[in-house]
Amino acid sequence: MVENNGDKPILKVDDIYLRFGGVEALNGISFEAKKGQIVAIIGPNGAGKTCLLNCINGFYHPQRGSIQFKNTQVVGMPVHKVAAIGIGRTFQMVELFTGLTTVENLLAARHRLLKPGILSSCIYFGKEHQKDLQHRRVVEEIIDFLEMETARNKVVGVLPYGMRKRVELGRALATEPELILLDEVMAGMNVEEKEDIARFILDVNEEWGTTIILIEHDMGVVMDISDKVVVLDFGSKLAEGTPDEIKMNPAVVKAYLGEE
Repeated sequence: MVENNGDKPILKVDDIYLRFGGVEALNGISFEAKKGQIVAIIGPNGAGKTCLLNCINGFYHPQRGSIQFKNTQVVGMPVHKVAAIGIGRTFQMVELFTGLTTVENLLAARHRLLKPGILSSCIYFGKEHQKDLQHRRVVEEIIDFLEMETARNKVVGVLPYGMRKRVELGRALATEPELILLDEVMAGMNVEEKEDIARFILDVNEEWGTTIILIEHDMGVVMDISDKVVVLDFGSKLAEGTPDEIKMNPAVVKAYLGEE
């Protein structure tokens, strides 16, 4: 895990409330993530974990509260602008262009970094050609980094589930995020696939310096790779601390295992 060079958070979530009609999905959630940290969000099903990520990347707009990313207020910002300031995202369900190849999916994710003019779009040479080559080099680096060489020219709709999850992680990395939100990226995987993804997450964090917010139900993975754990239960924050602190927290044990 990357060593933090300062105490100032890259992400600050403050007093977030989210309601759908009479249903209170999030009730005053606050936490911080420092640059280079891996922060896990855990809790039982229906605790509000995905709702929280949806607020951070602009899918949902909370009724109250503040979300600051590098001093930029995210609440109220449309999704594409949240991505443009450096927040990437994966989803519980694989969300890929299933009729395109792995390379094509990763190139599609680079669109926010393309800024062609009308003339340059019509005339493909010189500077625009060099830009295209650079985007393709980045995509090839990601394919190599995530060990997807065998899948690079295959249509993603025919790939095994674990590889499709890897492609989705690669597509998020292709946007060059400083913060990446991983929503149950290991869901449905076997033990070997989980070990691979956990290794890639650590590599992204350590080698690229990317801050990671992770939703994950596998407590072994959470405790092994996280710097900090935030526990939600019925839309409220139940606990926050290091993995060791969370393991020993009686309220967390009760929420997961029930009272004896």
